[in-house]
Amino acid sequence: MPMRFVAIDVETANPDIASICQIGLAAFEDGHLVETWSSLIDPEDEFDEWNVAIHGIGPQMVRGQPTFPQVVEQLRSMLGGQITVCHTHFDRSSFVRAFERYSLSPISTTWLDSARVARRTWSDVAWGGYGLEKLCRKIGFEFKHHDALEDAKAAGHVLLAAIRESGQDLDYWLRRVNLPIDPSTSSAGAAIRRDGNPEGDLFGEVLVFTGALRMPRSEAADLAARAGCQVAASVSKKTTILVVGDQDVRKLAGHEKSSKHRKAEELIREGCQIRILRESDFIELVQSVTA
Repeated sequence: MPMRFVAIDVETANPDIASICQIGLAAFEDGHLVETWSSLIDPEDEFDEWNVAIHGIGPQMVRGQPTFPQVVEQLRSMLGGQITVCHTHFDRSSFVRAFERYSLSPISTTWLDSARVARRTWSDVAWGGYGLEKLCRKIGFEFKHHDALEDAKAAGHVLLAAIRESGQDLDYWLRRVNLPIDPSTSSAGAAIRRDGNPEGDLFGEVLVFTGALRMPRSEAADLAARAGCQVAASVSKKTTILVVGDQDVRKLAGHEKSSKHRKAEELIREGCQIRILRESDFIELVQSVTA
């Protein structure tokens, strides 16, 4: 049977993970890149300066470009009935939220997280260092990070390298990613820890909450810890995710941001890789990785 999968990556315009402004798809068959497709997307939303600083896409670049509903048929033609690969759950969650935003019927596809595969292939990245850029340095694949098509191709090559390293096929990995990283242990009875469940898909992420949340802060912290996040009390250079109450996250140009929010923006300006998520996107993310 031919080994075929399609890797996907998206870039977003602002902290709303449904605000997709670029999509990249890379189809692989029998170990070779056989087809690519990418497009800038008009997110029909505002652009945040921090997102623009990461990927370089601004409102002038998407003017006249298709909206997400206008590319859905292309996405269905490439992803329908296929194995769809993404690196971590962020891109998958963005994709799902965009479909919900426009009330579009979802694409029937089988998702495979290349980060989960990598963590179960190479012991030295099982508990950290499995970001796309670091993994590509490890496997010797050069790419332009934060371009959707380049990132999609990179995710595909990470999966191919893991398949070569392990000697296992896609069917194996579709099963293996749902098992503990260390097969000699079971995570079924693992206690929820504020320092992060080491078997969680988001292990290695350092998460901080700010603003008024709809759910109790302790409950949100438990969700994050079960997904693998270390929950910290304050923003620092180690922070990788800041979760902001939904009512605050859009105040991007005002002076009503919390001190944590302002600190995160300062660190982003200095080059720190911090994702700013609203509460509803955080819930979608952790539910998708703990389901």
